[in-house]
Amino acid sequence: MKNVLKKVSFPFLALTLLFSASTFAHALWIETKATGTKGKSQTINVYFGEFADNDITKTAKWFSDIKEFSLILISPSKKEINLTAKALEDKYQALFTPDEEGVYTIAMHHTVKDVYGTMKLDYNSSATVVVSNDSKGNDATVNPNIISLFSKEIKNAKKDTKITVNALYEGKIAKEQKVKVIAPNGWEKELWTNINGEISFTPIWSGNYMVEFTYTEKKSGEHNAKKYDEVWKMATYFIGVK
Repeated sequence: MKNVLKKVSFPFLALTLLFSASTFAHALWIETKATGTKGKSQTINVYFGEFADNDITKTAKWFSDIKEFSLILISPSKKEINLTAKALEDKYQALFTPDEEGVYTIAMHHTVKDVYGTMKLDYNSSATVVVSNDSKGNDATVNPNIISLFSKEIKNAKKDTKITVNALYEGKIAKEQKVKVIAPNGWEKELWTNINGEISFTPIWSGNYMVEFTYTEKKSGEHNAKKYDEVWKMATYFIGVK
């Protein structure tokens, strides 16, 4: 992790932030191939539901205005491109064609219009695509989301090899926070970040893994004329393991 990232201890923010592991079960996440080819179209899928249970919600039944999410592609040279996703039966799908070698970051964000109970919901998701096995652009700071997850080792993610993931909030390291890792078969493991905001795990299966970082900010206000008492925030991070 580069030195530009400062450490932040969430206990320091205890007066305003309260961690919540699973207040709202459903997630919004990205899936795409972990590698891409320069000049060849790449598919990005956005799902809503529960990854661990392979419970995918049909797009016609997505809660509130979740379908209005923003989807941004950041190139290895840090060019930002807004992507438009098309609704299919059980997902939204966008396409892009890599024109650079290096690591592309895909960042999704959406603050839900409707208050859920007493919560304002804020979804954040990301994934990376490695082109030509080049590490250019593989940097946590390119992700504009307020809460995010990141791994320097993403381009070499493979079975039986340890993967380290960093949790971040406002670009700063989030230490002593709970992060969930979900394997392709639904196996889950909850881990706590260390003083460097890191968790590590060794995948024992190939396939698609999801990492989730969630907390709740204790804050009252009004959102679209509805009162809320807390802001629920989730970051999901897609890792394709060879």
